[in-house]
Amino acid sequence: MNILSGRYKGLNIKTSKSLSYRPTSSRIRKSIFDILGSLQGLSVLDMFAGSGILGFEAASRGASILTFVDNNRKVIDLIKTNSNKLNNEVKSYVYYSQWDKFLKQQNQYDIIFADPPYGKINIDQLAKKCFSSLLKDGRFILESSKRDDIPSGGVSRNYGETIVTIWTKTV
Repeated sequence: MNILSGRYKGLNIKTSKSLSYRPTSSRIRKSIFDILGSLQGLSVLDMFAGSGILGFEAASRGASILTFVDNNRKVIDLIKTNSNKLNNEVKSYVYYSQWDKFLKQQNQYDIIFADPPYGKINIDQLAKKCFSSLLKDGRFILESSKRDDIPSGGVSRNYGETIVTIWTKTV
């Protein structure tokens, strides 16, 4: 899997077919990042990180601090390996944790990506906890199944079986 645009364009992000994650397709990634625009100097949290491709794409587009969270140790090891490809130009933090335990910390971010396993997470609870971890004018981007009930207030785009919803914290 390759980064699509920015300063790391074309950089190969190592993945593994033996791991149980579903990387965001290049079509959906391009759409998300076209909507977001410049991420220069922003802090990014990639929840349910899987391959970490959303965080790495954010770094390529200017994000200065990346935090990856996943509850699979093998995935975490792979993200650490891929983080080394950024040549210490971006601060990267990688955590092995359940999403809800991690979000109990008082950290706040400019951008939060969440791509939870479809049908296995309470989306309302996830959205509330992520929203409370956003800085003012921060954005929460949720990738979910079209079968999930999505909280109101965001802007959604449909990509077949996948819906991407973006909320902006204004207060």
